[in-house]
Amino acid sequence: MSDKPAWLKSHGTPWSVRSEKIVYDNPWITVTEYQATAPTGRPALYGKIGFKNQAIGIVPLHDDGTVTLIGQNRFSLANYSWELPEGGAPMGEDPLDGAKRELAEEAGLEASDWRLILRLELSNSVTDERGYGYLALGLTPTQTEPDETEDLAVVRVPFTEALDAAVAGHMPDALTVALLLRVHHMAVRGELPSDLARLVLG
Repeated sequence: MSDKPAWLKSHGTPWSVRSEKIVYDNPWITVTEYQATAPTGRPALYGKIGFKNQAIGIVPLHDDGTVTLIGQNRFSLANYSWELPEGGAPMGEDPLDGAKRELAEEAGLEASDWRLILRLELSNSVTDERGYGYLALGLTPTQTEPDETEDLAVVRVPFTEALDAAVAGHMPDALTVALLLRVHHMAVRGELPSDLARLVLG
């Protein structure tokens, strides 16, 4: 990843916390309520969802310019979601280890070439969730092991079709949109092998 530009610097006074209490806790998240002071000096009530896993997303890009996608019913929005292989890595685990596990479990793939291509903060106004996005190349099949709550569909489509679907709003998952755009950006900037870049760019 490129160096940070000089204009990307902090301004003003950070938030401060006067008191806090946990109002909900389970194996995946904690909800904490804060009596806080805003950067303007005003008192504020704030709630934060704390995540116990790091978010992981993978772009499995095949040599022929296709990408593997996963379809599943999602609970929170009660919708069917097509997205890149995704999952969580426990805090303290190398996110790459989590990415390798999720790619095998969901897509039945392993990769010989892994590249961290994006770091993300997901909904950073109310959560502390951080995400890591990987590009996986040199793909070969392996055994799938979906989670016991997952009923997954797997498709392999041209990268250009996946990107078009994402930017048209048909695949609104945030990690999916961001990572597909990042790979397209890499192709434009010459950060992919030339034959693969041509396929990504259509």
